[in-house]
Amino acid sequence: MEQLLNKSVLVLNRNWQAIQTCSARRAVHLLATGHAKVVQDEGEEKYETHDFSSWLEYSKINPQEHMLRSIQIAIRVPRIVVLSYYDRFPAQQVTFSRRNVFLRDGHICQYCHKEFPENELNLDHVIPRKKGGVTTWENIVTSCIKCNTRKGDKLPKDANMHPKNQPVTPRWKADFSMRDRSYDSAWCTFLQH
Repeated sequence: MEQLLNKSVLVLNRNWQAIQTCSARRAVHLLATGHAKVVQDEGEEKYETHDFSSWLEYSKINPQEHMLRSIQIAIRVPRIVVLSYYDRFPAQQVTFSRRNVFLRDGHICQYCHKEFPENELNLDHVIPRKKGGVTTWENIVTSCIKCNTRKGDKLPKDANMHPKNQPVTPRWKADFSMRDRSYDSAWCTFLQH
């Protein structure tokens, strides 16, 4: 049950633009309080929206493997919800953060070109701060701890270590605001650009 409650659900604003993901627990809460509706992602009524009572009814008629059950009800875990009140547009800039630098670089050390888990990665200033480098998208790359230590405070030419890719500010994409990188196939329509 806990695994189902933590399943990721795509959240759309009132303009049907992807803004984030949330847990199924949060999505059902939004649905129950009237702050969101479930977007049906299958069948002849694809993209029809359901409030709590109609989603309960739909769940009875079309049960599936992922059902949240209590003593009195069984409800399908939604895959997409649309907010009823939130109509702001998603941010058009990616926030500079450690996690987003790792995402931009694909969790790949820009010096040895190997992929690492987040806990084995560092951020490296291509031009070190001691030599006038600043902390910006254009001067920060993902590096493993070994390469970061080896490069130290040297310039790329002095260390003979050049980044695989030129660091740039990423363009905003809906998936930069997603807390879970494993996409549900039903989300594709809303994440395409």
